[in-house]
Amino acid sequence: MRYSKPVIDDFLSDPKEELKRADHSIYVTLKYTRTTDIIKNTIKRLIAACELATHRTLIMLQKHKKIAEVPPTPRKQAEEILRAVPKVKEYLKLYDKLVQIDQAPYTKKEEYRKNVTLIAHITPETKEEVNIETLRQYFYKTTEYVEVTQLLCNELMATAMKKETKRKKKKK
Repeated sequence: MRYSKPVIDDFLSDPKEELKRADHSIYVTLKYTRTTDIIKNTIKRLIAACELATHRTLIMLQKHKKIAEVPPTPRKQAEEILRAVPKVKEYLKLYDKLVQIDQAPYTKKEEYRKNVTLIAHITPETKEEVNIETLRQYFYKTTEYVEVTQLLCNELMATAMKKETKRKKKKK
């Protein structure tokens, strides 16, 4: 299941909510089931969290006139945020990797065992192995990205508030 374009007004479209679900999948569900389906589902949740964080940040950038418009597709949104905020490049590389893993055909290794691994066949020559530890690293990196975008939104709001305060003082 691929997540569609996020709806900002929806309560469930909060990237932190997706991260909570991914956290539960990694630390609870995966601990007991040890299946590649849970790994795959968690990757989808991480992708959704990245897309939601990107979308919200672009809306804030548009609101504060830093960009002209918010592109309609997640791929175009990633390109736009990279142009507007170059410091998120490493996080967008992770997002791209997660999308590639999600879309690639995969095989299972040691399912129902301690070292369960999803092996994504990205190209005939390229394989990406995702085990529990790798998934945790992806989770931490995605969490960092959500926090970075939240800080950026907070900075934009603070800057706008300072400008508004200065403008009001000048009027008096």
